[in-house]
Amino acid sequence: MKLRSNKHLLWLFFLFAIVFTLGEAETVMAAGTDIPPEVAAMVEKYGVFTLVPPLLAIVLAFITKNVIFSLFLGVLSGTFMLELNGANVFAALGKGFLLLIGKALASLADPWDAGIILQVMAIGGVIALITRMGGAKAIAEALAKRATTPRSSQIVTWLMGLIIFFDDYANSLIVGPIMRPVNDALRISREKLAFIIDATAAPIAGIALISTWVGYEIGVIKDAFDSIGMTVNAYALFVQTIPYRFYNILLLAFVVLSALMLRDFGPMLKAERRARETGKVMADDAKPMISVETTALEPAPGAKLNIWNALIPLLVLIIGAVGGFYYNGYNAIMAGEDKALINLLTAAPLSFKAIQEAFGNADASVVLFQAAILAGIVAIIMGVWQKIFSLGEAIDTWVQGIKSMVITGVILLLAWSISSVIKDLGTAHWLTNALKDSIPAFILPTVIFVLGAVISFATGTSYGTMGILMPLAVPLAYALSPDMGYMIVCTSAVLTGAIFGDHCSPISDTTILSSMGAACDHIAHVNTQLWYAITVALVTIIFGYIPAGLGLSIWLVLPISILVIALVIRFIGKPVEAVE
Repeated sequence: MKLRSNKHLLWLFFLFAIVFTLGEAETVMAAGTDIPPEVAAMVEKYGVFTLVPPLLAIVLAFITKNVIFSLFLGVLSGTFMLELNGANVFAALGKGFLLLIGKALASLADPWDAGIILQVMAIGGVIALITRMGGAKAIAEALAKRATTPRSSQIVTWLMGLIIFFDDYANSLIVGPIMRPVNDALRISREKLAFIIDATAAPIAGIALISTWVGYEIGVIKDAFDSIGMTVNAYALFVQTIPYRFYNILLLAFVVLSALMLRDFGPMLKAERRARETGKVMADDAKPMISVETTALEPAPGAKLNIWNALIPLLVLIIGAVGGFYYNGYNAIMAGEDKALINLLTAAPLSFKAIQEAFGNADASVVLFQAAILAGIVAIIMGVWQKIFSLGEAIDTWVQGIKSMVITGVILLLAWSISSVIKDLGTAHWLTNALKDSIPAFILPTVIFVLGAVISFATGTSYGTMGILMPLAVPLAYALSPDMGYMIVCTSAVLTGAIFGDHCSPISDTTILSSMGAACDHIAHVNTQLWYAITVALVTIIFGYIPAGLGLSIWLVLPISILVIALVIRFIGKPVEAVE
């Protein structure tokens, strides 16, 4: 394949540099690490080459700009390695292909994964109905009155992202379609819209006091502290980590400050200037992550533009999701064996603690699908009642919206498949053990954050990264310093490092959904926001975790970090509307 520019050569060099530099590390399993024997055998067999599937998928995605092709080859390379026994390469390739199909089927058979795909498609149907009823256009016109400039439009988009704090998937799928027409009219690039959506998805859901993330985060914290014989209030400890979640907080600040100053840098500056100067919100060769069928959908002839045609279905979606999280989580707890939680929900079912526990135990994939179906039914009833369309036309419109999400479903299936392959190969285990070493106590939070960022970027999963790192990081932190304040900093580094990859990895489902919500070219989204993610990560390390590791007060460290972000945007960023 012909490389399109020298930057693609740099990506290939980056891939091989990582592989062969890390290849010098000794393959040793961490003492006490709970790893299945078959995975340990793969780590021992391949060592550094367990990195090949994720790195191949990532590098090919940038070179070919085709996510499906890149993910497919990434998964195939991993299944080939899993089936390679001896020198029979052709047999391994055939078996690897069959295993790839099996991985895809297993992903689709998983209730959580199936629920995510169904909710994505169902929300696509809701958005199509809202658009056809004229509700989306009415909202766009209403928001346009407040979002009258690129600055105010970006701030409004950011605020909407904060409002939908309870789930990153819901955030990506709701904010983008609503704000896209407004941003397009104001000549804001799709790349910038996708970045704002992505920056207010996982980063805010990961630190929200009540969200679909909290239950898992609390669970890994509790298990890790139990392993060293410490009984802690996991939720209270989670709350204490929030001020130290530098990457999340600084990324949210970055969006606001960039919007207020109207300054950008790197590929995002080029994208924004293209949009402002030419009106092209996407590059000419862009492949937006949404079907033409949805973007071309217009209000039905004669439909009166009414903001309630959008607000009511969306409120049903949001309220249904919030209520569903509580109801689903409540039932899960009451059917379980945790007597303390059962007593809590029985005695004080509407207390903050009870609501938080219910949200944490809810199955988000099922709840969001249910809420989306309910919102779709409400939208159909409203449209038929107002004689905007007939029942048959309403169902056709809903199906049209679902069809627009098929490509997203394919990509999610491949992303989950490569995640499964990486798990079987033991990639995260190898990375953890290859990069850890004897280190000074003050630098451990930084090492944990970097390791979490590398693993989550390579694997595209924050949950998996948290599950791998937390049991290793907490005992190591305790061994270096049993001070609880220090251990809280190290715990936050695990959770925050894991967010990095979930936010910007091209194979992360949240990144994919953000591209889809903004109808942005996926690789363009990753390429433009990666510069910002790395910048925020560097500030997180230099002005966040290193000073925090040295014991400086968080109330001094955090304001200084935010100030540095402002200075970076001011002096590295350039005015979007300037012409060089």
